[in-house]
Amino acid sequence: MTQFTYRYDGSFSGFLCCIFDSYVNREEPAHIFPPEEARLTLFEERRIVSDEAHAARVHRSLALRISPAAQKLVERGFCTCAPEREMLLYRFIRLGYEKGGAVLAALSHPDVAPLLEADRHMGGELQLLRGFVRFSELGGVLVSEIEPKNRVLPYLAPHFRARLPRERFLIYDRTHREACVSEPGRWAILPLEEFRMAAPDAREAAYRRLWRNFYDTVAITERYNPKCRMTHMPKRYWACMTEFQGEASAPLPPENAAVSLRPAAPAATPGPATRPGPARRAPA
Repeated sequence: MTQFTYRYDGSFSGFLCCIFDSYVNREEPAHIFPPEEARLTLFEERRIVSDEAHAARVHRSLALRISPAAQKLVERGFCTCAPEREMLLYRFIRLGYEKGGAVLAALSHPDVAPLLEADRHMGGELQLLRGFVRFSELGGVLVSEIEPKNRVLPYLAPHFRARLPRERFLIYDRTHREACVSEPGRWAILPLEEFRMAAPDAREAAYRRLWRNFYDTVAITERYNPKCRMTHMPKRYWACMTEFQGEASAPLPPENAAVSLRPAAPAATPGPATRPGPARRAPA
């Protein structure tokens, strides 16, 4: 086979078209690069044009010629942060076409083991983020920010939609510059180059202080073990977790604290400064 460097549009469909063109043209890609990754190679570069029909044909073949489990593994593998993930997936698919479903049992094969390890890494990060995501209520919308290594939003969003079916929420992925925007009945993952969370109003700032006080109160001083804490709650997640942040900035007046999912939309109408009637006391 003649070797080329493939350049595709960065989408999953575009990657599947790389597989299609490789087999149709009897070419073996030396590298497969997304558009934002610039590298100099000795191989001739070929631009791969995305074609949904070609992508669908390859996607079906993963389930028919290998197995449905292998098809799911390729989908998840594309969302991992594995180095040169495209070539990792290409080698796995090529081996799968030769061996069929038995490829998943070759746990130590050099074309299989790295992909399984990358999938386990993403699964572990996904499990941690299900418990580490911290929402703030701003203008009637629950807003959160995360900094994952893997592209976990497609798998994290269904979890929170099931838990918060009637809420409007936004989860912004700082690493991959995209956001999951959800409201009852529909949701989408959209590219978002920049996102800045609005400063909290007085009510939200009070809730943040309550959460930090709870976290500090349940701690057992005599059993303080920072290494154990960082094992179960890795430090790289702390920047997005309320309990590890300092006192929130001075709260804004209610009319300035609203946030909207629509860019450049006017602020929401503020509520009354005080609740009507006497405040109800919390139960003892």
